[in-house]
Amino acid sequence: MQNQVSHTAEKLDIKSLREEFPILRQKVNGYPLAYFDNAATTQKPARVIDALSTYYLEYNANIHRGIHTLAEKATKAFENTRKSVQQFINAPESEEIIFTRGTTESINLVAATYGRMMLEKGDEIIISGLEHHSNIVPWQLLAGEKQATIRVIPVQEDGSLDLNAYAQLLSGKTKIVAVNHASNSLGTINPVRQIIKKAHDAGAVVMIDGAQAGAHIPIDVKSLDCDFYTSSAHKFYGPTGAGFLYGRRELLEKMPPYMGGGEMIKDVSFSGTTYNDIPYKFEAGTPNIADVVAMNEAISFINQYGKEHMAAYENELLAYAVERTQNLSGFRAVGTASEKVSILSFLIDGIHSYDIGQMLDARGVAVRTGHHCTQPLMDHFGIEGTVRASLAVYNTKEEIDQFAEGLERVIKFMK
Repeated sequence: MQNQVSHTAEKLDIKSLREEFPILRQKVNGYPLAYFDNAATTQKPARVIDALSTYYLEYNANIHRGIHTLAEKATKAFENTRKSVQQFINAPESEEIIFTRGTTESINLVAATYGRMMLEKGDEIIISGLEHHSNIVPWQLLAGEKQATIRVIPVQEDGSLDLNAYAQLLSGKTKIVAVNHASNSLGTINPVRQIIKKAHDAGAVVMIDGAQAGAHIPIDVKSLDCDFYTSSAHKFYGPTGAGFLYGRRELLEKMPPYMGGGEMIKDVSFSGTTYNDIPYKFEAGTPNIADVVAMNEAISFINQYGKEHMAAYENELLAYAVERTQNLSGFRAVGTASEKVSILSFLIDGIHSYDIGQMLDARGVAVRTGHHCTQPLMDHFGIEGTVRASLAVYNTKEEIDQFAEGLERVIKFMK
C-alpha cells in the first residue's frame, strides 16, 4: 500500500499541489491543519482566489448587455466557463449548461419546471435512501402539490442501494428518478448508469445529483445517458455560490422558466413576453459572474492533475485511513460499500460524535459530525449521526496519522 501511495504521489507531485492551497499552511490550536471536511466544501487553490480578485480588480462589469471593453471581457470569461463545464462533463452542447447557485438550486429548478409541467395526480417519483435533504425536500414539495407519490430505493447494510428493490419500484407511474452519484454521508458510489437505463426503460426521466462526484469521479453525461446532472463548484475546489445544471436540449426547451426578469427574455410588453433561448431562459437577472469565472480555474486545476490520478490517490488515502482506524477500541465504520469516494464515516462506542469532533479539532483535525443533511439515512441505521472524515487530493498519510493518533487520545481520555 505504501509503495502504491508513493508512486501515485510522485506522479501527482503532492508537495507542489499542496503549495497551491494557501490555507493549508496554517496551524490550528498549535497543530498543522489536517482538513478532513472536504465533502462539505473543498479548499481553494490560489488560482481560483486570484481569478476572483482579478475579475473585481480588472474587468468588473455586467455581462451580455454591454458593448464596452470591460463588459465584453467579462462576458467572454463567463461564457468560457460554460464551455469548460461542457467539456468537463462531456455534454453535447454548451447551451445545455445552465449556471445556478449550486446543486440545491439546480434540483429545485428541475422540480419546479419540468416536474410541475409533467407530473399528474397519482404519478410517482423515485429517490434513494442515500439522498441529501436537497434531493428529498424539493420532490416532497412537488409531490404534495401534484398529489404524486415518492418511492424510496432501500439502503443495504453496507451502504449500497438495493437494485432489486429498485427494479420492483419502477412502473408506468414512475415519471422521475432522482439519485446521487455518490453519497455525501457514506461515500457510496451508486451504479448510476444502471439506474438510468432501468429508469429509461420504464419511461422515466433521471436527475443525477453530482455534488460529491465533481472532485472525485469522471463525469460523462453522454455515456451515462442522463437527462439532468448537477454539481456545485465549491465541492470541486471552486468558489461557493456557483454551480451548474446540465439538461438535455429537448427537455430544457420544453420547460418553462424558473424565474422571470432580465436576460431570460427576448421581448417584453404588457400584453405578453417571449422567452430567451437556452441556457439564458433559466438565468434571470445578473448572475454570480465572479464565481462562475473562478469556477473555470477550479476545472483547470482538476484537468492539470487529472481526475483519474487524483481519484486513485484519494482511494489509497482512504484505504490507509481504514487501515489506521479499524482496530481502534470501539471503532465502527458506517458505510462499507465496495465502491466509494474518499469518505470515512464512523462511530466510536460510548463516545458522542460531537465530542470526537471537538477533541480532534483541539489537535488541528477538521472533521464533520452530525447527520450530514441525511436524517432519513441516519434513521435507517438507527443512529443520530456519525463522524465524517472526507479526504481530498491535498491530504496526506501524515495527516491521517495525525487523525488516527487524535482518535487514540480521544478513546484513552473518554474511556
